[in-house]
Amino acid sequence: MIRVMTFKSLPLTVREVKATEALLERLYASAKLGLKGDALALNAGLLPVEFRRLCQMDPIAEFAVAKGHADAEAAMATVVRDAALAGDAKMAMEYLRHRADWQATQKVEVTGSQAISITLALEQATARVNQTDVIDVEPSQPKQIDVSHALQQALQSTKPAHANDQVSARR
Repeated sequence: MIRVMTFKSLPLTVREVKATEALLERLYASAKLGLKGDALALNAGLLPVEFRRLCQMDPIAEFAVAKGHADAEAAMATVVRDAALAGDAKMAMEYLRHRADWQATQKVEVTGSQAISITLALEQATARVNQTDVIDVEPSQPKQIDVSHALQQALQSTKPAHANDQVSARR
């Protein structure tokens, strides 16, 4: 016996969506909560596809959403501004950073009269390694040289002298 499978079709009813005053109020309220996209549409009682279709057919829907977002941002900006004016230093910094495009300076100033040359330091370290005394070592043990110590000595020799030493050296 062969069974035939049938699928029940889902009833499809195309809803007509119009930008009524009640719908625009729901879109505005959803946007004022900070919702966007599909969440905004669903909160306003629309399917996401219906919301997109409505925005294409009637630009007043997009205006209601934009107005909701703007009013929410204005309300939060007022809260931050009022707190900053009341003496809240953290809110004042936040206001300056986000509204006035202010950034704290992050400069580090280094002053020095003598530049350090890495190549010169390496050359001096190599010269010191070459000048080391040879110690008799058994052939089975290779000679080990402490290069880090020689490099530290080379770097110390290239450090700038004190200002008084430089003045006396010039005279």
